[in-house]
Amino acid sequence: MKKYLYIAASLLLTITMQAQDRPMPKQGPAPSINIKKPVTFVLENGLKVLVVENNKLPRVSYNLTLDNAPFAEGSKKGVTDLVSAMIGNATENISKEKFNEEIDFLGANISFYESGAAASGLSRYSSRILELLADGALNPLFTQADFDAERAKLIEGLKSDEKSASAISARVQNVLTYGKEHYNGEFTSEETLKNVTLQDVINHYNTYFVPGNAYLVVIGDVKAKDVKKKVEELFGADVWKKATAPNLSYNDPRDLQYSQINFVDVPNAVQSEIALINLSKLKMNDKDYFAAILANQILGGGGEGRLFLNLREKHGWTYGSYSNLGASKYVSKFSSTASVRNKVTDSAVVEIFNELKKIRTELVSAEDLKIAKAKYIGNFVMQIEKPATIARYALNIKTLGLPEDFYENYVKNINAVTPEDIRNAANKYFLADNTRVVIVGKATDVLPGLEAMSAKEKMPIFYFDKYGNKVDKPVVKKEIPAGVTAQTVIKKHIDLIGGEKALSQVKTMAITYKASIQGQEIVMVTKSSNKSMNSMIITGMGMTLAKNIVGKDFAYTEAQGKRTDVKGEEYNEMKAESIPFQELTMIKDKKVLLTGIEKINDKEAYVIVSGKTKYYYDINTGYRIAVEVPGKDGNPATVVNYNDYKDFKGIKYPYLMSINAGFPLDFNAFEVKINEGVTDKDFE
Repeated sequence: MKKYLYIAASLLLTITMQAQDRPMPKQGPAPSINIKKPVTFVLENGLKVLVVENNKLPRVSYNLTLDNAPFAEGSKKGVTDLVSAMIGNATENISKEKFNEEIDFLGANISFYESGAAASGLSRYSSRILELLADGALNPLFTQADFDAERAKLIEGLKSDEKSASAISARVQNVLTYGKEHYNGEFTSEETLKNVTLQDVINHYNTYFVPGNAYLVVIGDVKAKDVKKKVEELFGADVWKKATAPNLSYNDPRDLQYSQINFVDVPNAVQSEIALINLSKLKMNDKDYFAAILANQILGGGGEGRLFLNLREKHGWTYGSYSNLGASKYVSKFSSTASVRNKVTDSAVVEIFNELKKIRTELVSAEDLKIAKAKYIGNFVMQIEKPATIARYALNIKTLGLPEDFYENYVKNINAVTPEDIRNAANKYFLADNTRVVIVGKATDVLPGLEAMSAKEKMPIFYFDKYGNKVDKPVVKKEIPAGVTAQTVIKKHIDLIGGEKALSQVKTMAITYKASIQGQEIVMVTKSSNKSMNSMIITGMGMTLAKNIVGKDFAYTEAQGKRTDVKGEEYNEMKAESIPFQELTMIKDKKVLLTGIEKINDKEAYVIVSGKTKYYYDINTGYRIAVEVPGKDGNPATVVNYNDYKDFKGIKYPYLMSINAGFPLDFNAFEVKINEGVTDKDFE
């Protein structure tokens, strides 16, 4: 059973990791950059309009941006998310269905959000597209029904994130780096969403969706004079009343006085999420901006970055390790990140620190700098033909205080950076002695190594919960009560789900599960026989995604059209596990060991080890609640969680199975068959 779950998790991980770094473009002669200047005008209500005429293609794009200062939402965090979700659903003049029908008819794309809107389409429909954009942005219809539906969706999404170590890491990073009272440090929760009312959404829209800090960028096959006339008609002061959003001030957060580790225990984490963080006040108009972004590129900007080459290529600890340097007119952060196997967490932290030290103290090679420049220049040149890029550049110049020739001189400024500039920028923006190391992982596996590293590096460890609240050090090992053995734990589970006699009478079992990945329904059908035969078939998106068959004297896996025969020790392992209830053999195996008590999914469980696999049994209920299968070839372990045991023909079976292989996925059983619907042909 555990083998097919591992294969399923591996497949799902592959599906969700399709995006790869683009190949690095080869460096050629420096291109001549000619970005057409916009025609600009300002309406009486304060709306700034920028028009770039470009008749190369018969298309037009509109981008409305509200450049309001950031603000904290406090106890009603999530109101901006709700505004973004609801705006554009319908207007006071047209229903959602009619609105979408017309957009489809025009072949246009229109989107709305709390801080603006965007639209694009054929220039022959430019006037109508702008009319629809204006109607959706300025006349939204906020209804209680939509509010309830969108809030429910957000709450459901939060529940999914609660199982995700990466989501927990992102939240805790911001809480600890900025503070909960800062707009970057607060987070949306079910509680804060339930504090928000429909009137809060309406009030927020009326307060912040105003023209005082608004910019409308128009690019494409249009005439500036025609655009001006249409914009004045649709966005003028008589339609969009003059107003300016509040501009609240916040104290900037501060970096740590000394480097420290902030650890969050997530008992079901199959890998550790690592982030080394310090604050950044880099702005795009700073003199060392280009040196700083190139330093980040060399350190961890992609597949050629030092972090990637070290942690993935050299050590095989992770799928990738990267760094990110924020550049904004507001405070942001610099971070170096990786997701690694629990057992190598401390080693990965040491290696990231080594790379930070190296780029701060040693001059980068001419070749490394050449590669970084080529990547930046190549990406820049590829992007400048896109209307969305030109719109962003025009907006940046106005909102970030950039020189008018900033982008014309972009390539020249990149090429002017020297190895000394890189080292200076690294010392300024990549801190060495004031680093916050946020680690989210399984304390049982991670803490022993971290504590040894902490003592050696004189870097203290502080402990936090998944919301950034300080807590005591987690207890990683508890004493096993007298009289409790592997056999007593397994027997209790067997008795709970039906008893040895009833389970022994199950000759075949067939279960159909359903799940969803990125909006696509996935169906997994598993069949097993007491003759040690098993099959698992996953279908979705109109095709068979994976197959795993254990037959009478053979076994194979099939994924993405490729079949792999399984032989030797792995075949023997799969064969032994291919019965409906593996506990029936485990209880008789003297090599099965009870190793301790651990916390998983906020429950304490007895841990039983069979081979390389861990089985978790709730110390209170006695049910098996999880199985952990070790990963292969540097992949993270797969944790399968079991919940919602229900009775079926006198036997209880978990109807909810959650697979975690670095990301959570819930499978719901909607059909269970015992001693029916399975033949030997299913295992061919």
